[in-house]
Amino acid sequence: MGSIESPPFRHNNDALDYDVLIIGAGLSGIYTLHQMNTFGLRAKVLEAGSAPGGTWYWNRYPGARFDSESYSYGFSWSQEVLEEWDWSEHFAAQPETLRYCEFLVDKFNLRAGMQFDTRVTRAHYQERSKSWVLTDHRGRTYSSRWLVTCMGILNEFTLPNIPGVHDFAGRAMHTARWPHDAPVSFEGKRVGVIGTGATGIQTITEVAKTAGHLTVFQRTPNWSAPLNNGPISAAEMAEIKTRYPEIFRRCKESYSCFIHKSNPASVFSVTPEEREKFWNELYETRGFEKWLSNFHDIFTDKEANRLYSEFIANKIRQRVHDPETAEKLIPKCHGFGTKRVPLESGYFEAFNRPNVELVDVKADPIERVTASGVKTRDNSYDLDVLIYATGFDAVTGAFTAIDFQGVGGVKLSERWKDGPRTFLGLFVESFPNMLMVMGPHQMFGNFPRSIEYASAWVAEFIRWACEKGISSAECTGKKVEEWTEHVHTCAEGLLANEVDSWMTGVNKNLQHKQKRIIARYNGPAPGYRARADDVAKRGYEDLIMT
Repeated sequence: MGSIESPPFRHNNDALDYDVLIIGAGLSGIYTLHQMNTFGLRAKVLEAGSAPGGTWYWNRYPGARFDSESYSYGFSWSQEVLEEWDWSEHFAAQPETLRYCEFLVDKFNLRAGMQFDTRVTRAHYQERSKSWVLTDHRGRTYSSRWLVTCMGILNEFTLPNIPGVHDFAGRAMHTARWPHDAPVSFEGKRVGVIGTGATGIQTITEVAKTAGHLTVFQRTPNWSAPLNNGPISAAEMAEIKTRYPEIFRRCKESYSCFIHKSNPASVFSVTPEEREKFWNELYETRGFEKWLSNFHDIFTDKEANRLYSEFIANKIRQRVHDPETAEKLIPKCHGFGTKRVPLESGYFEAFNRPNVELVDVKADPIERVTASGVKTRDNSYDLDVLIYATGFDAVTGAFTAIDFQGVGGVKLSERWKDGPRTFLGLFVESFPNMLMVMGPHQMFGNFPRSIEYASAWVAEFIRWACEKGISSAECTGKKVEEWTEHVHTCAEGLLANEVDSWMTGVNKNLQHKQKRIIARYNGPAPGYRARADDVAKRGYEDLIMT
């Protein structure tokens, strides 16, 4: 990508505060701002947090780490960064990943273009000037030609739909808003955790090590499998750096941007003995290989999925000493991989500890949170600390939290009332000059790989529009229909779409009843990129531009 010192249509923006406004200073916002600076555009990031990092700024709970291999997680666009940055673990913990974000911001002098402690509450399109006006929580306004949303898909946290969630008199925390000022001690404390999703599993594993007593309130049991993390020595990191081209090539070719290759074989193409041997070998591998490199039909065939689910269930039974507890921890309502699979480092062994108690909320429902703890139908639990590991209003929640209004005052919440409708996951009908990085209907998978592509596509489009003197660009209803239909077609036959989860747009913490939606692009990542690249190669003729 080249740079342009003075965009030809800059004079059209003289009355505006900026050429580009970016919401969010996570990895998406960091890379998008860097590209806008490279192109010579006046860009500003508005960030609700007090520092960059996005997910890694907010989520500081015990045990927080990603489950993509670290050397596949970092960005590939700067050779200098690849040479200078060393990862200490195969799956880095939150503090290290936050340092990586800060390293990028400082290396490319991005802080001057970021405004922190600024939560955007409104984003309204101005038809006369073909521009956007954003309003923050203090009532301050910001205007720009282009708007890029970089808000992430796990942003708007939710509390459980339980009476009394604000009544607890002890210390209560949501994992997504963990205290930043000082470490939280659990020594000798009576701790309760509500939630056993990916965040809950990581939190429970760590808190169990020091808590006086830990009560886990399990609403829905979750499949999980070993992360098998380990340190990276200096010699190994040096060797990894020589393989970066191959690592990123594998990510680019893979179905969901991970280093793991898909497996064309069927569960039923081998003998039961061969299948068991293969699964045992997979179980010992690092990361998502045991999911993504498995027999392909565990994602689509109920019997194939049942067989693998039972294999994992038996592993849980082997690891948890008490048979009754083990059975409570084994999901009966969904198969392995039909929800996002958390990876763990000793989660199931935590329930062998004498200071850990599992409460099956399906058998003994929570009636309310009280000043002293949690009251279930049959019991009361007195607590000193209560942790809500209850997740997010995922994918679309960050958008519905802001009053987005497009042409004619149409609200984005109204446009998406029956589920997201987009073109390429990048544009929304009636919202000109607004582009989304990691919006609904994009490929998620290994996030930074997907971010890097989407952000580069968005930035290149804006650069091209500047050179052509474009002042307004929007997608048509026809293209939205075609893309949304394609996204839905890609999801057909997947067992995951038969299950309520954040990947199907269902969050049971919310008061209103939700129906399942297709929130993400479920086709192969190379296929997504090919379609988006084709739009660019044809000069963006699918868009209406003035």
